[in-house]
Amino acid sequence: MTDIIVPVLGESVTEATVGQWLKSPGDFVNKDDVLVELETDKVAVEVSAAESGTLSEVVAGVGETVEIGALLGRLGTGKAAPLAAKITAGSEEPDTSERRLGVAVDVSVPSMGESVSEGMVSAFLKQVGDTVRKDESIAEIETDKVALEVPATSDGVLSEWLISEGDGVTPGAIIARITPGGNLAPVSAIQKTSGQTTGAIPAAERPVAPSVRRVAAEGGVDPARIPGTGRDGRATKADAMAYVNKATPAAPDAVPAAAKPSREIGPREERVRMTRLRQTIARRLKEAQDTAAMLTTFNDVDMTAVMALRKAHKDAFYEKHGVKLGFMGFFTKAVVSALKEIPAVNAEIDGADIIYKNHYDIGVAVGTEKGLVVPVIRDCDELSIAGVEGEIANMGRKARDGNLSIADMQGGTFTISNGGVYGSLMSTPILNPPQSGVLGMHRIEQRPMAINGEVKIRPMMYLALSYDHRIVDGKEAVTFLVRVKEALEDPQRLLLDI
Repeated sequence: MTDIIVPVLGESVTEATVGQWLKSPGDFVNKDDVLVELETDKVAVEVSAAESGTLSEVVAGVGETVEIGALLGRLGTGKAAPLAAKITAGSEEPDTSERRLGVAVDVSVPSMGESVSEGMVSAFLKQVGDTVRKDESIAEIETDKVALEVPATSDGVLSEWLISEGDGVTPGAIIARITPGGNLAPVSAIQKTSGQTTGAIPAAERPVAPSVRRVAAEGGVDPARIPGTGRDGRATKADAMAYVNKATPAAPDAVPAAAKPSREIGPREERVRMTRLRQTIARRLKEAQDTAAMLTTFNDVDMTAVMALRKAHKDAFYEKHGVKLGFMGFFTKAVVSALKEIPAVNAEIDGADIIYKNHYDIGVAVGTEKGLVVPVIRDCDELSIAGVEGEIANMGRKARDGNLSIADMQGGTFTISNGGVYGSLMSTPILNPPQSGVLGMHRIEQRPMAINGEVKIRPMMYLALSYDHRIVDGKEAVTFLVRVKEALEDPQRLLLDI
């Protein structure tokens, strides 16, 4: 007897709701078959069989709330009929020209990272009929944070794609099947003899997850009308939230966005549908504005001292540490110093609680060909300026080469965005929830400044701090930015920790 338990659900997620059982007691299941779907406030998770056998008992019913490690059911021993026999059972005269079909293995979408609940299939790296090896990449999935590669779950032949390029997918969704051993029957034969199709389930028959029902009830909409991007066209919590937001008019006489007809385009215009990735980015940015009470405060900093220090020691710094001395090391250490004094900027809101963080994991925005990504530099309070510069250089290379992992993108407590490299003079950076602060750097330009009664030309940079006013007061935000300014204008303060 094998216990079926709730797996680890991701950072900061401690419980889930049983959405639906895909198998019933008495059903035989193969190893890695999906048994039950769990819904959390962030992602949908599918729990698979650890070994082949018969589902003997269901302990946690649909709608129940379960914690990590809780018992969901039990799996007993048993034997299955060969899949080829099942497929050809309804045929009076089996087609001897068909080759024997092995037991197919499902390929599912891996975890996409913290707070990422969907992605878009950007490319197939293998086609039906191709031979694949276990862990070989067969598809690419893009999210609003990172590009993922989907690995093959076993050696064999890719026998079926269940989705198309451009489709939206959720973590755990089954997207392909592999026939181990290379004995492959034509896909047409599988579909013909099984009497099944891979089309989406009609909307009226799709199971509705508890999280979707809750969002629909709160928004006063019919859950069956919510268009889904999940498995078999099922609606996810993100789909429900997006639908409710569109269906709620801003004024009594307003028309819901979903009901507005598309306007006709002119002869010199072109209509191109937004990709799933761009739709996700747009929704997440809007959610950040809708959720947080976001304000921005500004200051400027005289970069004379930092630039002089960098010019004097950059060659020796490179010879000793093997990395170039830039400005980000100074800014990161200045931010950490300010966060220690103003801890609210490094905290987050969790329901009715505030979580104060005594670690300083700083996200650093990096531009790539596919867009902006934000890898996280861990434990910046324990790193020297050289250590920070080394980590930033390493993450920059991984971002440009497309090698950033999900772990590289998770768990930041504060973000620094340098729009100055693109020539920005001033901006209002947007928060990266659940973080409560983001610092925007801008271009350095020579400006006349009044210094001790004299006008002097100094290299000046505007700084912008966007913050969540629900947790950070205006006084704290201004003080934070002043402390960053003081540390940069007198970098010796960083060495003395004052």
